Amino acid sequence: MGFEVKIPGLPQRIISLVPSQTELLFDLGLKDKIVGITKFCVHPAQKIKSKSIIGGTKNFHFDVIDSLKPDLIIGNKEENYQAGVLQLKEKYPVWMSDISNLTTALSMIQQIGVLTSTQNKSQNITQKISDSFQKLNSNLNVPTAYFIWREPFMSVGQNTFIQDMLVKCGFRNVFASQYRYPEITADQLLKAQPELILLSSEPYPFQEKHIREFQELCPNALVKLVDGEVFSWYGSRLLYSAAYFKKLVEEVKNELNHRN
Repeated sequence: MGFEVKIPGLPQRIISLVPSQTELLFDLGLKDKIVGITKFCVHPAQKIKSKSIIGGTKNFHFDVIDSLKPDLIIGNKEENYQAGVLQLKEKYPVWMSDISNLTTALSMIQQIGVLTSTQNKSQNITQKISDSFQKLNSNLNVPTAYFIWREPFMSVGQNTFIQDMLVKCGFRNVFASQYRYPEITADQLLKAQPELILLSSEPYPFQEKHIREFQELCPNALVKLVDGEVFSWYGSRLLYSAAYFKKLVEEVKNELNHRN
């Protein structure tokens, strides 16, 4: 879904189709120019309340979008659906990001800065993110399985933003050879022998009650709940990711050492 975007002037009526990029737009100071967001856009909580909901990330309400008369729509290749995006492109300027790692995330932030004439703010955000990740030095190399879904179990593999975040943490993904978001059987998990299992808070809302399920499958593994937004949101939320990862790595080190 890659295509050039031609905008007649500075965007004044922006619709965001992706939660993490919605948060970024607000952090770039564009509150008054954002007219529409999805029902999954939850940050910043207080500021989004006045914005129109245009449906979900994969289910647009085209009548609502038409009524908002956007002059720029911002989405993402993975999180949005191609048919809907192509339909929007027939009427409006649509810009799509394609994120697979920290580098492409930082590039996206800068590109949105150019699109919205907020280059100074976007550069400031990317610099702070870059600096924070440079200080994140972890050589833990612990075999890890990260789960995003239950029934069926779904993990993460290569060419995903979450995989890059796991690498940054020093967590060695036992399913890194698989592509994107593979379904994982209990037998596959057992054979992979992870020492650490991370259960994400999104898109499936794993909770304390699910820890036992994985502990029974892999009794020797450390099972932890983690903040899925920190691992998968690739906008300005990255300003807080490195600090979260540093704390998580220390917790994992201490808990694994205590077990040994």
